[in-house]
Amino acid sequence: MVRDTMSERLDAGRALRAAAPHALLGTVRDHLAAVYGATSVRLYLTDYGGTVLSPCDDSSGDEDAPLLPISGSAEGRALGSQERREQQVPHGDAIDHHLPVTVRGDRIGILTVRLPGDRSTPAVLDELRQVVDQLGHEILVAERDTDIYQRVRRVSRLTLAAEMQWQLLPARACTAAQYAIGAQLEPAYAVHGDNFDWASDGDELTLTVTNGMGQGVDASLLTHLAVSALRNARRAGVSLADQAALADQAVYGLYQGALHVSTLLMRVDLATGRMEIIDAGSPQMWRLRGKSVERIELDRQLPLGMFEESHYAPESLTVMPGDRLFFVSDGVYDAPSPRGGTYVESALARALHATRLLPAALVPGAVLRDVAEYRAAETLDDALVLCFDWFGDGHD
Repeated sequence: MVRDTMSERLDAGRALRAAAPHALLGTVRDHLAAVYGATSVRLYLTDYGGTVLSPCDDSSGDEDAPLLPISGSAEGRALGSQERREQQVPHGDAIDHHLPVTVRGDRIGILTVRLPGDRSTPAVLDELRQVVDQLGHEILVAERDTDIYQRVRRVSRLTLAAEMQWQLLPARACTAAQYAIGAQLEPAYAVHGDNFDWASDGDELTLTVTNGMGQGVDASLLTHLAVSALRNARRAGVSLADQAALADQAVYGLYQGALHVSTLLMRVDLATGRMEIIDAGSPQMWRLRGKSVERIELDRQLPLGMFEESHYAPESLTVMPGDRLFFVSDGVYDAPSPRGGTYVESALARALHATRLLPAALVPGAVLRDVAEYRAAETLDDALVLCFDWFGDGHD
């Protein structure tokens, strides 16, 4: 009997779309068992800190299943390389296939499928890749209607401020033909004022890096207002300067200058690499071009909400294919060492150069781990790193 692989893939997609939001794993498990003879299907999701893979189960989580370290496990190596990995199962011919679950560059987790040895053919594995891609998209859709997948990502409880910040974020990574983005907040479970945002309409990409004043929920509320105001203006189709001015008015209107928001606001023309940038506060911009790392000095303008009806003027910069841009908050560059000195004075350029071979999605976590070691602390003050790789128009 000749298998109709196209029909089987369509069946998997239809089944996932028809499944209840909380039942995606069970649906995939049933499909892979029936079509490919899979004897085990396990889903692991990346936690908020990006350090462990947490097991997911349809029935509100398998609390007895162990967390897997991203550094040092076969599943973690598959996530990092974005290539499937195989492990021979002891006492038999079955093979565990660790398959990255990734959506537009956002590394959601790993699906581990155990197949009999004679079913582990290249053709079957290519088909599994299609099923995994469908699963990743459906998880993102399902998160609108169930808390299961977000609950799995938490290895400890988020503070209320962190909950507000994570719900405000677009993703932690994104890839397109012209660019790749990776970003991370720390401390992941207690972050409050730092934030990042991006959006692309096919012709241009808008990036923002935000650092609200204060601590806890107050800082999160301030940042939430600023980011929402920037999004509202961006979606109205106004200029970059008007986006900054409207967000400035929104923040000043509520806080009357008592609190303000430091923001870097950027728009990239995806056909040319030309950038418009407004530096309204403390986040810094660095560039890696070839082997050279340098800070890009920008015209400093007023933070959003400091004074009534501030005016903003963008400046221009052109990125070249192969450029890597870094955006860091003061929690990174001003991080102190117990021996004296700040991270920007002693270690930032070295860390950015040392991570040059990593994909953009992995760079922020690596830099933030280096900052933590520099501070000789397990956790950081509010800190953000965003990495932006520019490939240029027509990149394959």
